Amino acid sequence: MNDTTLSVGSLTAGPGTKTRGTVRADLGALTLDIPLTLVNGARPGPRVVITAGVHGGEFTPVDAATRLTNLLEPGRVRGQLVICPVANPPAVYQGRLGVSPLDGVNINRVFPGDPDGGPTERLAAWLFAHLIDGADTYIDLHCGGIDQVLRDFVGYRLTGDPDLDKATAGLAGSFGVEDVILGLTAEGGNSHAAAARRGISAVLVEVGELGQRDEATALHRVDGLLGALRHLGVLEPDGSVPAPIREWVWSAGVTAEATGLWYPQFSFDADVIGEVAEGDVLGHIVAPADGREHPVHAPAGGRIFYGMHGLTVTEGDELAALAVPWDPATAARPDSLSTPGLGAAPEATDTPA
Repeated sequence: MNDTTLSVGSLTAGPGTKTRGTVRADLGALTLDIPLTLVNGARPGPRVVITAGVHGGEFTPVDAATRLTNLLEPGRVRGQLVICPVANPPAVYQGRLGVSPLDGVNINRVFPGDPDGGPTERLAAWLFAHLIDGADTYIDLHCGGIDQVLRDFVGYRLTGDPDLDKATAGLAGSFGVEDVILGLTAEGGNSHAAAARRGISAVLVEVGELGQRDEATALHRVDGLLGALRHLGVLEPDGSVPAPIREWVWSAGVTAEATGLWYPQFSFDADVIGEVAEGDVLGHIVAPADGREHPVHAPAGGRIFYGMHGLTVTEGDELAALAVPWDPATAARPDSLSTPGLGAAPEATDTPA
């Protein structure tokens, strides 16, 4: 029997119980109420942390995390679950974009955060210290935002620790998502990279696009989460066999070199977003003042895994991300790949997120 109380801040759940509520995060000049559900299983097992709502405009992950919360029964759970459906309330409720309206910072570029930094850095530090650090497994849920088309994928980082990397590879393959993208290092400022550097088995799950909140996609995400929890031993296995996966590695990120109107030449249908070769024209940025066109070329070959759907872009905005099949025997060196989503620190898997 599990005899350990699960606590986050002032919120607690005794063995065999589920507690829902909020925990106050002190960010210095302001405080935020972070919604949490604690599920403390009746039997011992791993501690699993699930976050959604790290960015605004990504509705399906928030929906799926909430639906999962409603399904879980502590008597059927081994271990402990911490579910945070809205990890970044300012961005979710006020911004609806990847950056926070508090300071214009993308929180998934500054983990593990800085308790003495700006508001978003302080929030990242709070989330890392109170939720992520100390977990056995961390799952961060995202989707293509309101201005992004996206091909579903799971991402994780290689750490060089064979046991940790093997465990994370197994976790990545348990969500029922065909494409898995590996980051060749654990560097960078996103949450699952910071968790991996701390020795936590951590994945990014990207399912859905354009901020859509359709029920079918949310239920598909819940099924994936249940599959992962069965894989981890948190829930009883159901005898299902993991579907085959395809492994990829990022080959390039495409950024806008001018401000203007974006007219892509690739399809917005995630099922048919195809392959491009180095030098191919991906689209044009048109200056509205004089109509001048700035062609955008693919800096490397690969498959487009996500692309900018919005019309207006500014210099430096992400327009697309490309990946190539991963073969450890023949793949390019990590330092030869131009990875997308660099932000404030090197990123290798967390592109639209």
